[in-house]
Amino acid sequence: MLKDAEAQFTITEAKIKYASGDYTVLSSGGFVYCALSGEKIPLNQLRYWNADLQEAYATAAISLKRYQEACDL
Repeated sequence: MLKDAEAQFTITEAKIKYASGDYTVLSSGGFVYCALSGEKIPLNQLRYWNADLQEAYATAAISLKRYQEACDL
């Protein structure tokens, strides 16, 4: 039974409130989606996000690309 609960947790998308340097989990889940690539990002690997846009990013390169787009650089 525990395995079923663990499996459900890892396949459910978390709802996150992103802040500067931190985030709050609003709804339990195991991952979020990258705003640009659509890739699933496990919460234990979530390192890049934009608090103003409330978006998560899979990699530093994707985060930089989005920043440049948002700033028209």
